[in-house]
Amino acid sequence: MQVLFMYHQGNNGAPVPENFRLEDTSLQPDLNEGEVLVRTLYLSVDPYMRCRMNEDTGAGYLTPWRLSEVADGGGVGRVEASRWDGLAPGDVVTCFNWPWATHGVLKGSALQKMDPQLVDGHLSHLLGAVGLTGLTALLGIREKGHVTQGANQTLVVSGAAGACGSIAGQVGRLDGCSRVLGVCGSREKCAALVDELGFTAAINYRRDDVDARLKECCPDGVDVYFDNVGGAISDAVISQMNSGGHVVLCGQISQYNKDVPYPPPLDPRTQETLLRQGITRERFTVLSYMDQMDAALLQLSTWVRSGQLKVRETVVDGLENMGVAFCSMMEGGNIGKQIIKVSD
Repeated sequence: MQVLFMYHQGNNGAPVPENFRLEDTSLQPDLNEGEVLVRTLYLSVDPYMRCRMNEDTGAGYLTPWRLSEVADGGGVGRVEASRWDGLAPGDVVTCFNWPWATHGVLKGSALQKMDPQLVDGHLSHLLGAVGLTGLTALLGIREKGHVTQGANQTLVVSGAAGACGSIAGQVGRLDGCSRVLGVCGSREKCAALVDELGFTAAINYRRDDVDARLKECCPDGVDVYFDNVGGAISDAVISQMNSGGHVVLCGQISQYNKDVPYPPPLDPRTQETLLRQGITRERFTVLSYMDQMDAALLQLSTWVRSGQLKVRETVVDGLENMGVAFCSMMEGGNIGKQIIKVSD
């Protein structure tokens, strides 16, 4: 089997593919009681993983990757052998700490059995729209965004063409926002947001005057801001938010390559705007809402299967290309969820 190790660690600077090393190794021949042999189908590639390259991740619920140990993250695969009651060969399973390997021996208690019909057989969706990413978008909007049907609210999403942002904007629209604006980094992404995913409008922050376009697209101001990026874009959005608005602090990808605390400190003018306007800005961690996950997954599945929630993915074949895909995702090279396909 093949496994991917983290080879370099550091708080500052952009990651490069050479931070990871692929090796051939072998599995133990026999399973112990409670263990399950799995074959990896898909692996998740996510911005938060950059924080795991640091000795201090900045979050108590995230452990750092260790040098020369197998990296891990969200994954989905099939059971090939089992010594855990409730799991049998052929079952589809997932977990949050799946090893970056073609095969793995995992504790059965760490695995969640999934019904492929939840995603009409598109098993990669279990890592995205009908997985932790979708849950983050749905519960983030509902728990921190305070969207109300009929309230004529305007939602702005940064990192809107990424895995979480592309779902969050659609959830906001389905839950009642009258206007949904996405901020992203290319014409292609803007077109995808508006033409495919149902956003009202989109801003290309690399080419557009963000402040001017925000005024043009949000004439009544911004009520809810789903923040995936931080930095100057967030400063611009918050400056145009209405009194009593809500910032869903989901991610700060623009800051992840810098040695700063999480969440990073705000520009003093932005902090003053939050206080003056009575705008809430609370860190959102989806793992704090485990009791709501089953119902939320069912809602996401229903929307995806009915076509109300559109799914975009960027799929790269081969574990050996994980480092390239990870670095591309950190630079905005993906539309929708970045996925590594490991096997059929």
